[in-house]
Amino acid sequence: MPVQIGATAHNFSNPTGLLSDCHRRIEMFLRSLQAVASGGRQLDPERRSALGLALRYFRESAPKHTADEEESLFPRLRSLHSEQVKSALADVERLEHDHREADALHRRVDEMGTLWLHTGDLSAADLAQFREAVARLAEIYPRHIEVEDKVLFPAADSALSPQQKSEIAAEMAGRRSVKLTTL
Repeated sequence: MPVQIGATAHNFSNPTGLLSDCHRRIEMFLRSLQAVASGGRQLDPERRSALGLALRYFRESAPKHTADEEESLFPRLRSLHSEQVKSALADVERLEHDHREADALHRRVDEMGTLWLHTGDLSAADLAQFREAVARLAEIYPRHIEVEDKVLFPAADSALSPQQKSEIAAEMAGRRSVKLTTL
C-alpha cells in the first residue's frame, strides 16, 4: 500500500499545501533513518520495521514529490513575470541541485538499508557509509524544506492562477494514480 500524499491537512485543491505536507513526512522518515543509523549493527524488530518503512517511503513517494516540483511547479513558476516569483526562483537552481544530491544519497541508503534488512547485520564499514549518507541527508533537508515552505510555496500560491494550480494538482494526482473528479 503506498504512502498517501493527502494523509494530513491538505487535498489536491491546494497543491503547495500537499507538497508542504509531504515535507512533514520527509522529516518524519528522515528521523526514522537517523534513529536506525544511531543504533548498533544488528537490527532489532523495531528498528527493522522503521528502516523498512523509511526505505519504502523514500523509494516510492519521495521521487513523486521531486517530480511534482521539477516537472509541474518549477516550470510554471519560470513562465511567470512576477517580481516575488523571480526572487523565489533565485533558489530553484540550488533546490534542483539538492534534489539530485538527495536522490544519489537515497539510492545509497536504499542499497545499504536493503542489504541490512536482508541480513539483519551490516559490517562496520557499511554501517559507517549508511550513517554518512543519512547524516548528509539530514544536512540537506532542513534548509531545502525551509526555502520551499517559507519562500517558494508562498510565492507560488500568490502568483499561480487557479487554472495553473488545477493543472499542477491533476499532474500530482496522475503521478499517484488518483482520479480527480473536481477541485
